[in-house]
Amino acid sequence: MAHFARTTRILLAGTACMLLASCDGADSVASPGEGVIVVPTTPAPTPAPTATPTPAPGTPAASCPAGTNDAGVVGNYRGCRLPSSITSDLRLQKLAGVAYEISGAVNVGVDVGGAGTAPGGRSAVLSIDPGVLLYANTTNADNDYLIVNRGSRINAEGTESQPIIFTAQQNLTGGVTDESQGLWGGVILAGRAPISNCNAAVAGGTASCENVVEGTNTALYGGAIANDSSGTMRYVQIRYSGTIISPNNELQGLTLGGTGSGTTLDHIQIHNSSDDGIEIFGGRTNLRYLALTGSDDDGLDTDVGWQGQVQFLLAVQKPTNTQTDNYSTEIDSNGNEDALPRQRYNLANFTFVQSSTATNAAIRIRGGADARFVNGIVVSPAACLNIIAGIDASGKSTIRPANAGLEDNGPPMFDSVLFSCGGASPYAETTVNGVTVTIAEQRTVFTAGTNNVEAGTGLLTGIFLPAGAATTATPFNAATLNPANTSFFVQTSFVGAVSGPNDTSFRGWTCNSNRANFGSTSGSCTGLPN
Repeated sequence: MAHFARTTRILLAGTACMLLASCDGADSVASPGEGVIVVPTTPAPTPAPTATPTPAPGTPAASCPAGTNDAGVVGNYRGCRLPSSITSDLRLQKLAGVAYEISGAVNVGVDVGGAGTAPGGRSAVLSIDPGVLLYANTTNADNDYLIVNRGSRINAEGTESQPIIFTAQQNLTGGVTDESQGLWGGVILAGRAPISNCNAAVAGGTASCENVVEGTNTALYGGAIANDSSGTMRYVQIRYSGTIISPNNELQGLTLGGTGSGTTLDHIQIHNSSDDGIEIFGGRTNLRYLALTGSDDDGLDTDVGWQGQVQFLLAVQKPTNTQTDNYSTEIDSNGNEDALPRQRYNLANFTFVQSSTATNAAIRIRGGADARFVNGIVVSPAACLNIIAGIDASGKSTIRPANAGLEDNGPPMFDSVLFSCGGASPYAETTVNGVTVTIAEQRTVFTAGTNNVEAGTGLLTGIFLPAGAATTATPFNAATLNPANTSFFVQTSFVGAVSGPNDTSFRGWTCNSNRANFGSTSGSCTGLPN
């Protein structure tokens, strides 16, 4: 069995709390790729509650565990509603016949502010055991979402065979199809790491530089703690999310607002989000093993000063999108090209499957952001790359030469990236304020790298598996992109998100749909595990 080349594989065992109750949570979070995680001593458990008889498979539990409220029977489950405000540590156990309900906005903790001194701020930890099922109560009139506020954490640690699933109520009652989307809000992590889009006249990246999380109206993110931790999400599915509150005000599958490098995010699938799969607003979080299937807007959308790394990303876009554009990845700066900190985005081992001709390209880069792409496969019926000028006083900021004073690394960079593009050119021209980055200028940027292919054919088979020239392409050593004293990126012997049909890295913890089939051990996205 083939596997991705990896440095180490870390399994966290145990939790700091043995009950679904209030207790002190142990912080065992480390940045991705550190290789060693020291788990603090587990405190003695409090007495166990009286056991509830285990129901037969497919039978709702008779009652709900402590800390939740009985919401009645939903499909084959007892719906156990989470409190709208979780202000002390809470653990959700996997219990037969139990699904946990998100009704309206569920807040973990109370915002402590960028400096940790906000009046009334309170930290809490929400721990979720492997195999737990959470659903949004989509019968009410509220927007249902889970938000982890600044200073609080989520520890959602699934496994390959028991992923944690966030979904909509209709998924429990048989009311979803392969085309369902936008049934609830999604998951939001708000942290205290630097951002550039301050909502007041303060310097970017400072403790007082903050903004409101899109789609919430009130939740704040941002600060000056680069290594801030919002917790861990590993082996997690988020299905049928992405509520649109109003034009340009949406909730994604997973929204990251100012989350720091102490936040661990890997092995996450976002399925059929009606907006972006994942949107990142500033911060310093790194991510790996992402399966973004059926996004109606962008797969991975990044903004306002995010400086991070991503490795092993598969984005298979929805072919019949209702959004005006749905890029596999979109890189932006919110119209303020030289606001600091400047966005820097390194992406290695990615496969982008663009299937709609309504969108002019698979990759859009704009706003003066710096970007580095290595070991990629991009298939699109239209163009593959669209670079937009990003106008400011110094000219076309997205492709201008490096400028240390503006933290600008220069034009985007590509190495070992293979394009298979339809249309007249691999590049799409977009004019903003009368200024265009021409096809010739975009070609200069792309061909400046090594081992890039502008016009490949037959690069994929079975939706996302490498084929043809993609199986013999010379990979770039992604490990050379690691900052000093870090080891997030690993060297691989292949380009793209997977090495081939025997690669099982995306199998088991994902779900299958008409967007992508990961294999027999991955169940259907319209169904639920036994």
